[in-house]
Amino acid sequence: MLKSTFRCFLSRQTTTLLYSPPRFPSLSWPFSPISHRPICALKVLSMAEHKSKQTSQSHKHTNRLAAEHSPYLLQHAHNPVDWYPWGEEAFAEARKRDVPIFLSIGYSTCHWCHVMEVESFEDEGIAKLLNDWFVSIKADREERPDVDKVYMTYVQALYGGGGWPLSVFLSPDLKPLMGGTYFPPEDKYGRPGFKTILRKVKEAWDTKRDMLVKSGAFAIEQLSEALSVAASSNKLPDGLSQNALRLCAEQLSRSYDSKHGGFGSAPKFPRPVEIQLMLYWAKKLEGAGKTGEANEDLEMVIFTLQCMARGGIHDHVGGGFHRYSVDEFWHVPHFEKMLYDQGQLINVYLDAFAITKDVFYSCISRDILDYLRRDMIGLEGEIFSAEDADSAESDGATRKKEGAFYVWTSKEVEDVLGEHATLFKEHYYIKSSGNCDLSKMSDPHKEFEGKNVLIEWKIPSEIASKYGLPREEYLDILGECRRKLFEVRSRRPRPHLDDKVIVSWNGLAISSFARASKILKGEAEGTKFYFPVDGCDPKEYIEVAEKAASFIRRQLYNEQTNRLQHSFRNGPAKAPGFLDDYAFLISGLLDLYEFGGGINWLTWATELQDTQAGIADFFLNDELFLDREGGGYFNTPGEDPSVLLRVKEDHDGAEPSGNSVSAINLVRLASMVTSNKSDLYRQNAEHLLAVFETRLKDMAMAVPLMCCAADMLSAPSRKQVVLVGHKPSLEFEDILAAAHAQYDPNKTVIHIDPSNAEEMQFWEENNSNVALMAKNNSAADKVVALVCQNFTCSAPVTDPRSLEALLYQESSSSA
Repeated sequence: MLKSTFRCFLSRQTTTLLYSPPRFPSLSWPFSPISHRPICALKVLSMAEHKSKQTSQSHKHTNRLAAEHSPYLLQHAHNPVDWYPWGEEAFAEARKRDVPIFLSIGYSTCHWCHVMEVESFEDEGIAKLLNDWFVSIKADREERPDVDKVYMTYVQALYGGGGWPLSVFLSPDLKPLMGGTYFPPEDKYGRPGFKTILRKVKEAWDTKRDMLVKSGAFAIEQLSEALSVAASSNKLPDGLSQNALRLCAEQLSRSYDSKHGGFGSAPKFPRPVEIQLMLYWAKKLEGAGKTGEANEDLEMVIFTLQCMARGGIHDHVGGGFHRYSVDEFWHVPHFEKMLYDQGQLINVYLDAFAITKDVFYSCISRDILDYLRRDMIGLEGEIFSAEDADSAESDGATRKKEGAFYVWTSKEVEDVLGEHATLFKEHYYIKSSGNCDLSKMSDPHKEFEGKNVLIEWKIPSEIASKYGLPREEYLDILGECRRKLFEVRSRRPRPHLDDKVIVSWNGLAISSFARASKILKGEAEGTKFYFPVDGCDPKEYIEVAEKAASFIRRQLYNEQTNRLQHSFRNGPAKAPGFLDDYAFLISGLLDLYEFGGGINWLTWATELQDTQAGIADFFLNDELFLDREGGGYFNTPGEDPSVLLRVKEDHDGAEPSGNSVSAINLVRLASMVTSNKSDLYRQNAEHLLAVFETRLKDMAMAVPLMCCAADMLSAPSRKQVVLVGHKPSLEFEDILAAAHAQYDPNKTVIHIDPSNAEEMQFWEENNSNVALMAKNNSAADKVVALVCQNFTCSAPVTDPRSLEALLYQESSSSA
């Protein structure tokens, strides 16, 4: 039964959050180990609130987590539970006492993690049961994604879904015994409470230990076998890449919500990889002359981006996006803000601007960028991880509530805005009774009665006309109103900031800041911006990207071993860099170079790629992630014996998979370098994609970015734009912006200054053709651009508009 369960698990998309779990074989549990909890349910518990931490002078309890750096672990440092961090000390204690381990995994901005802490881990009675019967380990899933992946995969495979907090019971040798997500402390709604579960696991350990341990060992054995996917050949069958791309677009189109935007029903997550796929597919249809079909798919994306931006999932007052909305209207969100969402959303809004030239989309990109600059960047340029959903309603409050920082009463708005309150309230659907009533899913437990989540519910021009205002004056008033509310909100108790620096998420942000620095130069001169957009010169954004990349190189990269560490807070964390850290950072560095950064970023990207792949022929003897025989990349280096599974991740979910991003990185790098190294990059990409042939064929919608990667690899030739000239100069900046003005994911931009010895050396060593082009097209007073494809280059141009016209012509002729 377990074996078939795991096989079924691999054949489906595992993002379900409501489930009917099977029971363990040969083990009749008197309870179902997963709590049936929809994302927004059980808020009937007043535990949408949780206690503020006591002052350091009044702690009754202190455990080992007080010595840790992770914000999540520190949140639990004064529970009565005798917590251990993940590590040998805890494992040895479990072996010594011969008791099972209770492993709790979450993250510091996780609402339901807070709920379970207050209900269970701060309860003296529950703590006594845990301390007497178990060794309890607390792990931060953002700090140890490798550990989380093992046990989340187990829970998803056996029970059909997962989430955080993740609650798993292990044998002393770390094999899983049973698990679930959130558990209430007491039995209710026909579900077992945490106390009941603790007693039943203890009873099973005492009376059926052999069966329990064998079941856990067998589970890991079967998962390991099922997840050790390998390619049956070195490349995908002919035609599969195009079919997968088409199939994914068709599947997404069928799930499209034409009324409210988005793909799928509530709860609605902003899954940027879906947007990327649809934009890529529309571009491909346009290139094939199918303009009507291309426009239909593009309209789905445009409408979705508009609905998201106008919804409550978007923080209209402070900028940025919340994690997801609980309803179909993108209205009432789960209020945490995650860096990985911000970085990806900036990029898809930038792409929408590049396609439409509508400043609506560029302003949303700036809104997110400026939120990050304002609230999420440290003194050394590092970019922090997340902000919590929960906060205190007032100074001195003993409890926190979800969304308290963000919601407004109608009276608060009136008191702050005065004469403009009526206009503002109409624009943002603010009501005295509260506005969380658009859907029965918006506030099922009446937590937000009398509160308003801002949502743009009417077309601005209609309201402006009603009040007899020119559109610009109307937008000015709205912007000034938002600024006033922002100032008032800034005096509220802030949500907890997780100031951990994660390499992979910084890589996503580095990409978006770098791309914004050139794409936003396409905004019309005199474009007006409204708060919370600052309206800076776009070149400031690439400075942010370079500072973030410099921080990672300085604090989280070992120059001797060429290896990354995963995260930083008060120093590097113990965990090594994982596949996502390498892949996302490489992608960010490639964008940083292509959009105007120095050659040092491209050099570092190639070094990291070779470390990731273990390319001994060129730089190193390491082999961190690449499966040379089976193809593809594992998510971990495989050097930590406490991590029981090495997984080849493929699912493009809230974050893209490391393998999808790696495949695109390899395609991009292969188009920059020549000869053996270029061939090796392409071979690795082909072998990687072949590993996931079945997934691409049968479940394309689960891997949208991988579908794009497969199509990129199958393209006959990637377009190369080579710019030759003096850097930095205004002429260089303008022509580089022109090179990036059009949306074209199958384009590589190379820029080279013939007077720069470091750049010339890099290209002479890695692509002598580029070095020769630089020598032959060097001009003291101008920047020369050439567009190359299919081993042929255009005549050189020196004017930005001529380059844009040439790129448009090349796109049309390639169709």
